[in-house]
Amino acid sequence: MAETPFSLSLILLLVLSLPPPLSLQLQGNISAADLQALRVIKNTLTDLPLRRSPSGPGFFSTWDFSSLDPCSSFSGVVCDLGRVTILSLGTGGSDSPGLAGSLPAAISDLSELTQLILFPGIVTGPIPPQLGYLRNLRVLSLTNNRLTGTIPDTLSALFRLHTLDLSHNQLAGIIPPTLTKLPDLKILILSSNQFFGEIPADISSPLLHLDLKSNQLNGTLPRSLPSSLRYLSFSENSLWGPLRDGLDSLSELVYLDLSVNQFSGPIPFSLFSRPSLSSLLLQRNSFSGKVPPLPDHTSPVMYGVGSVVDLSHNNLYGEMSAIFAGVETLFLNNNRLIGSIPVEYVKSVRSGSTTTLYLQHNFISGFPLEAGADLPDRAALCLSYNCMEPPVSVQSCPASVGAPLSRPPWQCPLLKSP
Repeated sequence: MAETPFSLSLILLLVLSLPPPLSLQLQGNISAADLQALRVIKNTLTDLPLRRSPSGPGFFSTWDFSSLDPCSSFSGVVCDLGRVTILSLGTGGSDSPGLAGSLPAAISDLSELTQLILFPGIVTGPIPPQLGYLRNLRVLSLTNNRLTGTIPDTLSALFRLHTLDLSHNQLAGIIPPTLTKLPDLKILILSSNQFFGEIPADISSPLLHLDLKSNQLNGTLPRSLPSSLRYLSFSENSLWGPLRDGLDSLSELVYLDLSVNQFSGPIPFSLFSRPSLSSLLLQRNSFSGKVPPLPDHTSPVMYGVGSVVDLSHNNLYGEMSAIFAGVETLFLNNNRLIGSIPVEYVKSVRSGSTTTLYLQHNFISGFPLEAGADLPDRAALCLSYNCMEPPVSVQSCPASVGAPLSRPPWQCPLLKSP
């Protein structure tokens, strides 16, 4: 066997004598690089006084850097083989006001991090773009603080990201189109911020939950949405136009909220005949047209316990359809509905299947309740300001309805279904 040349032996000796990278050096049971990152985090964030005990210990009280075992003694820190994998900043307790300060770029030095959670507080400043270096990150939740700026484009490099929740902050700008193409993203919550512009047209992530509520988004609905969606909310924006056929493909949808926008035109029939859809919230838009009748020899869809349909404050017209007779909470008020209420609704209220039925501010002419019949005590029924004398003994209207109980007679005979 040939002998190793002296020069190569010297090089090998020098390499072996070099210290390991900082990220692999251990101090106690944690890498030196991770420990240094935690030092910076503690110096950049601070505890707010506890509500019940202003002088009590805060979240960082356990972060004692003389500890021999930070991985088990630091609140919110979980390690694996000496590397921090989960970092939860704050406690999330009902009596905890959270943290103040700003998020440091040093968080990105925790290179094995899989979950980063910031509990509600008053943390300010931008989201560090360096978080895009955390290539193992699965959960990024920075909710209910005062973060500003835009969503860093670098977050689109987090290919393993499963959950992104940036809700209830003061973030602005457009939603990066590349963000909605992440291959593993299942939950995207950007609600209650100041995002503007259009919703990305190409949403190819396999999303289950998409919440963009309470922003300043405009434009129309994306032409296609992931068929995997179960929860979808675009409420309280400035979206407009008709509802596209893309909603037809959402066969798994359980919750849909498009309320408080400027949508117009008819409501697709597919939204009225989908058993999986237990919450349909389309109120305060400009939808028009008729609610389609039940197909012949068909029973109403069984929406079940907890179901909610709200089509109030639109321009729906024509005679009432029995298609929602199985809904537990139903709001059809402030439309242009005419005729007598289908008997299916009366039966549903009497049986307790429907607990709230608001039909006020329409042009309805009859409620076929048999004389002497009672309704359950918990039933909330409102028929005020229609073309009829509502049965006061069974009414339970919200205070905002006010008087009078009926429309002026001159409004009612002239109303015709378009």
